Amino acid sequence: MHLVPHVVICEGCDAVYPKTPLASGETARCTRCGTELERYMGDTHKRILPLVVAGLLMFAVANLFPIVSIAIGGKHSTTTLVGAVMALTEEGMGEVAMLVLATTLLFPLLQLLILLYLLIPLTRQRRPPGFTQLVKALQSLQPWGMVEVFLLGILVAIVKLTSSAEVIAGPALGAFVALTVLLTAILSFQPRNFWQLAFAEPESRA
Repeated sequence: MHLVPHVVICEGCDAVYPKTPLASGETARCTRCGTELERYMGDTHKRILPLVVAGLLMFAVANLFPIVSIAIGGKHSTTTLVGAVMALTEEGMGEVAMLVLATTLLFPLLQLLILLYLLIPLTRQRRPPGFTQLVKALQSLQPWGMVEVFLLGILVAIVKLTSSAEVIAGPALGAFVALTVLLTAILSFQPRNFWQLAFAEPESRA
């Protein structure tokens, strides 16, 4: 879907429609191909903003504190996400380490920071500088955040290790679980919705 102030263009068939205000619960669809054109936003962006802030807090905990502590034969070892990346690098798996670093740390952090930067001005009915470029960047980053895949890998590893070692979950593990849930809710707010917010009339943003 492409939006300009008074026109909506269908992503499915490029049909052009005049932009009309939507009431609560309403969704506009293309009469030619049935593709969703836009839906009533209400104050969804205002509800997403606290989730983004909470996501950033959980992100900090997940990356600053140990994920797990392992005890084998009286020896204890703890690891963080950065520590796991460094261990992969030392084992000669630099490409895997960079992939883990990008998909579980850099890309999710960029997504959250961009969302925060965009949403704060939009709640005050202002479009921030660099709006177009950042919405496009958000769309490009969305498929690459894989915190949930990393979390699944951690849980599988913990289950396998429990038979041979004492494994104690660290604060970061719970933070990763919370972050996964928060990101699922946050990313349900599609980047294309920013265009609708940017060109909405002030009274329709309430």
